[in-house]
Amino acid sequence: MQTNVSKSPFPVFDGHNDTLLKLEIEAMKGTERSFFDRSTTGHIDMVRAQEAGFAGGLFAMFVPSNPEQDFTRPFNPKDPANYQPVPQKSAFDFTKRMLERAEQIEAQSEGNVVICRTPDENRTAIETGQIAISLHIEGAEAIDTNLYALEELYGRGLRSLGLVWSRENDFGYGVPMAHPASPDIGPGLTGAGRDLVRACNQLGVLLDVSHLNEKGFWDLARITERPIVASHSNVHKICESSRNLTDKQLDAIKESGGLVGINFHVAFLRKDGGHSRDTPISVIADHAAYLVDRLGEDSVALGSDFDGCVLPRDIGDVTGLSRLMEELDGRGFNTPVLEKIAWKNWISALEKAAG
Repeated sequence: MQTNVSKSPFPVFDGHNDTLLKLEIEAMKGTERSFFDRSTTGHIDMVRAQEAGFAGGLFAMFVPSNPEQDFTRPFNPKDPANYQPVPQKSAFDFTKRMLERAEQIEAQSEGNVVICRTPDENRTAIETGQIAISLHIEGAEAIDTNLYALEELYGRGLRSLGLVWSRENDFGYGVPMAHPASPDIGPGLTGAGRDLVRACNQLGVLLDVSHLNEKGFWDLARITERPIVASHSNVHKICESSRNLTDKQLDAIKESGGLVGINFHVAFLRKDGGHSRDTPISVIADHAAYLVDRLGEDSVALGSDFDGCVLPRDIGDVTGLSRLMEELDGRGFNTPVLEKIAWKNWISALEKAAG
């Protein structure tokens, strides 16, 4: 099947996708597909990624409470089945399956996909046209409170971690998908959560505050010695979702030298918090403009949430990246700033985390 796809003028290193989970769930349901074949399901495959100029990013390993949950369609955020705790052993086993899937993709890619363990490896992959996978955990249920699993996963390439998804675990408390709502919900990090922050600092693992509640955010901000990133979050002042960041949180991220990756999920973009795919791309640009004004051009990037969200129709999938770049260009973002947002700021954040 031939398509007419414009390539992004810059390589795009994206701060968050759920492609490994999407592929794993499809395999569990008996509808397994190859990452290397063009597909009409999911948001990313090798063919569309190369056409779009997608250079890679943080590939999340998320363990859902409810494997039937499909985040690419509107779901009931009040359904308790979607937020049940996941036992550590089950989460660890499921995470290893996604990690093995990433390793298989790398091995079968004939050198076109590489799991990157250092910022230099990411940079080299981008410059040579490979797809760079930087492994990320979204919600640390797979990690035991003694942190033995953290060491094992780090040894296999884990370089970025969010302590929580939108549920409670041994390390902290996540925010629900609520609108309008404050992120100031529940207590802060647990003792194990504080230990995990320190361990990630020591290893050079990037810490992600997306999904973390506000008290947990401030606990992390006080403890960490590295920049704070929100890999896939937006502006609370524009969209009052509990998943978005207040101005005070944005200021703390700026002060730390961190960044915010802009999430493409319509319910985190729209003022009304709705799930309409007819949300215009201009709303993404609204969040980008606010963030650049508040944080500066070195602290804004992309965190699409591909394969884990409801996308604006005009984005559609990874091939919509060029349309977003055109929108940002039309809003007055010059070429050096667009390059930073597209990929350079993420590489800088990984460098700062690695120390």
